[in-house]
Amino acid sequence: MYSIKESVSQAASMLQKAGVPEHRREAASLLAHKLSKDRTFLFTHGDERLSDEAFAQYIAMVQRRAAGEPLQYITGVQDFYGRQFHVSPDVLIPRPETELLVEAALRFIGPIQSPLVCDVGTGSGCIAISILCEMPEAHAIAIDISPGAINMARQNAETLGVKERIEFIQSDGFNGLESPLESFDLIVSNPPYVSADMVSGLQREVRDHEPLVALSPGGDGLGVIRRILKDGLGFLKSGGYLLLEIGFDQGEKVTQLIENPWHLLEILPDLQGIPRIVILRKS
Repeated sequence: MYSIKESVSQAASMLQKAGVPEHRREAASLLAHKLSKDRTFLFTHGDERLSDEAFAQYIAMVQRRAAGEPLQYITGVQDFYGRQFHVSPDVLIPRPETELLVEAALRFIGPIQSPLVCDVGTGSGCIAISILCEMPEAHAIAIDISPGAINMARQNAETLGVKERIEFIQSDGFNGLESPLESFDLIVSNPPYVSADMVSGLQREVRDHEPLVALSPGGDGLGVIRRILKDGLGFLKSGGYLLLEIGFDQGEKVTQLIENPWHLLEILPDLQGIPRIVILRKS
């Protein structure tokens, strides 16, 4: 039987040989998940022995990670905006930069009483659900073309206690909405925006495992953004806000798409200074 310390060292070596960044941290994270403990437990109980069965199961997880499967799909969870969300290969793994979208949404709709939010391409539901968790009076409609994503988002809404304030609709964009026109105070979206010629250059974890439909609309990557700009007008109140996450090289291109009655308020940079969050208001 291997000790916890020996198990992590062996796993870290396997991940290092496979070219996995932060191999020791990921090896520890996988074992902590396997044991339902935190990583501090591993360091303070390094001499404890794993059963042969537990060790075999752990190594199977490590082999999946070494083959390129994202850590979050193996553990089934990802932290986002201070909460833990369930994830699967049906949804994109929530990114730290998308937390800026939530922050901006809260800033603009915070003064609105009982705001109604529409999340286009909800995926795991992390954006809409985080907004509802922070604003107890808010309600949301979350739409996604993928039934698997809708099921995952619904699970997260129930786990995080907001299922009574959110409706999930499987739809290609706004096509499936039956809400009255001009009903939303905010439309928010982290749409697929990777251009077709950039897909092959993505990290293998992203390219080979995350859902392509949530990554790229094909072409120049702006197709879904164009649709939201066009179709979203009819569902947003006058004076309402549209917030979009965009790709690292799309700030100028998206700016050129903006026409009346959209008014560009600002484009927020992410932590690396890259234009990331486009904030529009319907005038």
